Amino acid sequence: MTDLITLVNKEVSRFMRIWKQTLLPPVITIVLYLLIFWKFIWEKIQIIEWVSYIDFIFPGLLMMSVITSSYWNTSSSFFGWKFQKSIEELYVSPISHTKILFWFCIGWILRWVLVGLLVYITWLLMVDIHIFSFFYTFLFIILTSMLFSLAGILNAIYAKSFDDINIIPSFFITPMIYLWWVFYSISLLSPTWQIISKVNPILYMVNGLRYWFLGISDVNIYVSISIISVFIIIFSVFSLYLLKKGYWIKS
Repeated sequence: MTDLITLVNKEVSRFMRIWKQTLLPPVITIVLYLLIFWKFIWEKIQIIEWVSYIDFIFPGLLMMSVITSSYWNTSSSFFGWKFQKSIEELYVSPISHTKILFWFCIGWILRWVLVGLLVYITWLLMVDIHIFSFFYTFLFIILTSMLFSLAGILNAIYAKSFDDINIIPSFFITPMIYLWWVFYSISLLSPTWQIISKVNPILYMVNGLRYWFLGISDVNIYVSISIISVFIIIFSVFSLYLLKKGYWIKS
């Protein structure tokens, strides 16, 4: 346990030293979104799903930041260790592969707990919003952060250059986030597009967080929890398998 705590402290110390790069950008991004939508769109769309449009998009914006940053930062951090051959030093140490895996995940989860608090405090200063359930709100943030941290590690394991870690966020994650659910409800879509939308797992993550913020959701909340949990288990098992085999890691 001491070795895991030491590794986590190392990761926390790393992102706290560069807090201007790790903690502030998500807050600034969401504030900019708020100002843009508040100024130019809220006057046109004040109510959606019986709540204020500004309140409606906030959980989606928060989840967008959690997904993109958890994925990008974990993949870049892990690939940096692999590129510098530092990860090989852990392989010759008595630290288990499970601790190596969750060292990265726990570090970024703690970061996103801090970011979530900063974002929520900033939002409270600008908009009067009430959370339906604090416990499940942070549970969804933690689970989603863990899921995309694991996905980022998988990407970093397979990546051969820094350019490779940009492919999935640029061509898959970002379009899936921007095209659906952050800015509108799928109830506004045709039945056919509603069915297509429900294939995307990010829909369940965004709506899961939205439910615990506002008490509304386009999908079953327990299905959302189940989908996230299943993906976490799959990614964890696959990541541990690759770490134990040392694929694309050991030279």
